[in-house]
Amino acid sequence: MVVDFGRETCGDLNAAERREWLATNGIGGYASGTVAGLPARRYHGLLVAALQPPLGRTVLLSKLDETATYLGRAYPLFANRWAGGAVEPAGYQHLERFRLEGTTPVWSFACADALLEKRVWMQPSANTTYIRYDLHRASAPLTLSIKALVNYRDHHALTRAGDWQMDIQPAPHGLRVTAFPGATPLYLLSAGAAARAEHQWYRDYFLAQEASRGQDTLDDALYAGAFTAQLEPGASLTLVASVEPDPNLDGQKAYQVRRDHEQGLLQRAELPAPPPWIEQLVLAADQFIVRRPAADGGPGHSVIAGYHWFGDWGRDTMISLPGLTLATGRPEIAASILRTFARYVDRGMLPNRFPDAGETPEYNTVDATLWYFEAIRAYHAATGDDGLLRDLFPVLQEIIVWHQRGTRYNIHVDAADGLLYAGEPGVQLTWMDAKVGDWVVTPRTGKPVEINALWYNALRSMADFARRLARPSATYDALAQRAGSGFARFWNPATGYCHDLLDGPAGDDPALRPNQLLAVSLPHSPLPPEHQAAVVAVCGRQLLTSHGLRSLAPNDPAFVGHYGGDVRQRDGAYHQGTVWGWLIGPFVMAHLRVHRDPAAARAFLAPFAHHLADHGLGSVSEIFDGDPPFTPRGCIAQAWSVAEVLRAWQATGSPLIIT
Repeated sequence: MVVDFGRETCGDLNAAERREWLATNGIGGYASGTVAGLPARRYHGLLVAALQPPLGRTVLLSKLDETATYLGRAYPLFANRWAGGAVEPAGYQHLERFRLEGTTPVWSFACADALLEKRVWMQPSANTTYIRYDLHRASAPLTLSIKALVNYRDHHALTRAGDWQMDIQPAPHGLRVTAFPGATPLYLLSAGAAARAEHQWYRDYFLAQEASRGQDTLDDALYAGAFTAQLEPGASLTLVASVEPDPNLDGQKAYQVRRDHEQGLLQRAELPAPPPWIEQLVLAADQFIVRRPAADGGPGHSVIAGYHWFGDWGRDTMISLPGLTLATGRPEIAASILRTFARYVDRGMLPNRFPDAGETPEYNTVDATLWYFEAIRAYHAATGDDGLLRDLFPVLQEIIVWHQRGTRYNIHVDAADGLLYAGEPGVQLTWMDAKVGDWVVTPRTGKPVEINALWYNALRSMADFARRLARPSATYDALAQRAGSGFARFWNPATGYCHDLLDGPAGDDPALRPNQLLAVSLPHSPLPPEHQAAVVAVCGRQLLTSHGLRSLAPNDPAFVGHYGGDVRQRDGAYHQGTVWGWLIGPFVMAHLRVHRDPAAARAFLAPFAHHLADHGLGSVSEIFDGDPPFTPRGCIAQAWSVAEVLRAWQATGSPLIIT
């Protein structure tokens, strides 16, 4: 197994607490926690339901406190950290083994000669979580007592309960918890346990990860009910948490549904003879794909950018699409995503972000729209689907026209050189988009290098699309020729690599950043071969790390090697040296183009095999420190990080197609 720990990790609180698991349901809901079993983030919970799929994510079941009584001795199987720092009880000390079975976390607790296994998974397409206990070994019956701790809060928030009274009522096979009038009821059910209603607030859980991020640290949860069952050796017990009043209570059948779903994903993946860690990433890829109704109310799909706190973002979705869907053999999902976003195009722009509360989408991005062209190109290259290309071609035409005449945030083509200009004071439009209050950390107003590499690639792709559909292509060829000639301005002979930005308020920016890699890695490159090689060389020597590329060279005075502290400190470091996992994809593809050595390019992916056993188990983190040992930070599971590893793995195992 890719993730399989014994007592050397499970019994070490620091090691067990820093490793987090994730289960998802395909509609935006999730369950997540630590190997140690104690909550460390506001986002940890056994049922975080997407009440307005794929958003409206609400913590309903915070945790379960289980105690096994065996041969007259009580064994607490849970742990909590309280205000003041005390950890009580220390149930992880009874944890003999932890592993992932697909994406399902499995804990093995040793209580004398008894071995009790616990699994947590979610039902696909439902806000339903299953927690199953299997008594695999024992010389006598074991009594399992479970306290259910509930909540009802936005997953970004924390609870200070005060005198909050929830309504807890008996229900068939369990309990129904209604947090307040009009709230979505939570059902806690079990076919094999006796249920008893309770109402007692447990206060002041201390969330260590929130403390490390400079956030509020204390949360309350309501002890809403107790479940008790006696297990004979070989017996099982399943507890179900759901917003549905009558979910399937058969744990074995429900788990088989999850296993069949994941087996189907592995069978469809178009990755010849993948090693186990790549298969694990195929399963991780599915965790980001969610259903999203299209703008006209019809069915559609999108991509959750990262767990725990991101929703679906246009930029992340388009960058992630090839790796999450095409490399995994799910082109129909790719087509659905492309059609869904086409219905949200406005003034020639794709939305950057769908707010959690369902407000109007935000269009503050210059690159999401350009990545849309590349996602369509990759989809068509994989499928030859002229039908979708024909349907979306008018949308793409409209996008080009809007960029020529100008759209939001001063995004327009400069007639002087054919390059794309973007930006206004107070906004951040590229992927380097950190902003704290009125402080835009890396505004990059002007002509960013990767934006113009994407613009050139989009124009070349558009000309190819037109020819494929027997439409006029001369306009797009001419625009691409102009942009390609103008792109020569980015080359900086003094440094031997590209400027990061041209024509900014302070002039041209010679900072060494990884953005120029896109001018090499995209299918249509505006750089001559000798400049492509120079870009790959300098990025490899100064930006490359084991798990991605630094966002700024270490010798730059603005470099920050550690990502941590409060919001201002973290966002100040976000793009000023922090390593980004997704950038390994452009680097590998650029290296492949320049050196034409698939094995050498693929070797840069090898460290990710070990990373899957750290931070977000079975997945790839969002970011890492810029200084060794490159500690993982940010989201425990990031869509474009997973996607780009898969895309690069597929590309380095296939015949060379980059020209």
